[in-house]
Amino acid sequence: MYKILNKKPLNPTVTMMDIYAPLVAKKARAGQFVILRVDSDGERIPLTVAGFNREQGTVKIIFQIVGGTTMRLNQKAEGDYISDFAGPLGCATKTEGLKKVCIVGGGVGCAIALPVAQKLKEQGAEVHSIIGFRSKELLILEDEFKACSHKLTVMTDDGSYGRQGVVTAPLKEALEGGERYDEIITIGPLIMMKFVVETAKPYNIPATVSMNPIMIDGTGMCGGCRLTVGGKTKFACVDGPDFNGYEVDFNEAIARSSMYAEFEKREREACCNLFKKEAN
Repeated sequence: MYKILNKKPLNPTVTMMDIYAPLVAKKARAGQFVILRVDSDGERIPLTVAGFNREQGTVKIIFQIVGGTTMRLNQKAEGDYISDFAGPLGCATKTEGLKKVCIVGGGVGCAIALPVAQKLKEQGAEVHSIIGFRSKELLILEDEFKACSHKLTVMTDDGSYGRQGVVTAPLKEALEGGERYDEIITIGPLIMMKFVVETAKPYNIPATVSMNPIMIDGTGMCGGCRLTVGGKTKFACVDGPDFNGYEVDFNEAIARSSMYAEFEKREREACCNLFKKEAN
């Protein structure tokens, strides 16, 4: 059992927790993930390591409340326990040797991008960050990005905060203005990452994307997280989650990501009804 030491809502649909998991914290690195189960009979879900404290033995997770399991997880309070917390899994983000990097995050993907930006800053790299959200209400981690970025641009779709527009707009402006990065690292919705890669392509700048498809075991056994990368089948859990953005078949990944949308909707509705009955 793993104790929830801290719980904090970041916006109406995103929650941050610190989990006491000293063995995971001891080995965790930016870009890796864990697989957890809220209860012993619950489903497994992958969540990226959003931070860790080796001395305190804690691992930070940030999750969006989108389905039945994340709704159940969000019902947990500080001092409660979750059943399983396995990790760290996956390959850490490669940051060695990078001197100037642009981090592009979208929505809850910013929780994945933040530890990468922090690691780069620790290594002495110049970090330019672009983070995007639908509205000011959904903004998360702005202060944390400010602390580890030499330049930060905040975008909102509706213009309620920062600049109005999509994250590719300031990226394109920077590249057209002569900025040259050793690498662009982008994490967020699939469609956003696809267009970030397309924006970077004319400038021949390496572009790394973090892929987070459906995943069950996290060890390459189930094949649920398969992707086509460079014409070959790869598994996000063991080969990734980071991949060369120019080689990812985004159209296939986007099509596969919608396969379980109806199932997730039914689970979410079932959980809502369950919580209402418990409240009454």
